[in-house]
Amino acid sequence: KKTIQNVQRLEQLKKVAVGQGNFSLLDHNGKPRTKKDFFGKWVLMYFGFTHCPDICPDELTKMCEVVRILEKDPKLPEIQPIFVTVDPERDDVAAMAKYVKDFHPRLLGLTGTPEQVKEAGKDYRVYFSAGPKDEDNDYIVDHTIITYVLNPDGLFIDYYNRTKSDREIAESIRRHMANYVSLF
Repeated sequence: KKTIQNVQRLEQLKKVAVGQGNFSLLDHNGKPRTKKDFFGKWVLMYFGFTHCPDICPDELTKMCEVVRILEKDPKLPEIQPIFVTVDPERDDVAAMAKYVKDFHPRLLGLTGTPEQVKEAGKDYRVYFSAGPKDEDNDYIVDHTIITYVLNPDGLFIDYYNRTKSDREIAESIRRHMANYVSLF
C-alpha cells in the first residue's frame, strides 16, 4: 500500500511543475543568490513575511526543528533551510538578517525587489496578497502556507502543509534522501 501511495504522490508532483524557474534574490547578508547556488544541496524552503504574527514563526520554527532532527544523523547530507519573503516592501536585507537569526544559524533569508519576489513566488506557485493597511500603516500578507523540499538537482520533490509535524517531515525527507538518485 505504501508503494502505491508513493507512486501516486510522485505522479501528482510531476503534474504541478513547481520550482521550474531560477530565482534571483538577495540573502540576508546582501549576497546575490539564485537557485543554482543551492545545486548539490538538499533545501527546505518556506515563503512568508517577518511581520507575520503567528503562522510564519510557527512554520519556520517547525522547519528549523526538522533541520535539527536531520542534523542528529551524521550519515545524512546537510539540508539548507531558506525563508523567502512575500513582503519585500518591509522585508529588506536588514529586516531579514534580524529575523532569521532567531531560528537557526544556517537559515537563509531571501528578499529582493517586488518583481523578483513575485517571480520567485510564481515559480513555486505561491499565492500572496497584501491586505489593507491599518491606521499605523501595518498590514497582513495572505499567502500560501507550504514548506517545499528541493533535492540536490534543484528539483521540487515534495511539500508539507501545516498539518505535518516536524518528526513526520523529517522522516519523509529521510526517505527522500535514502532514495535519491542524481539526474545530472
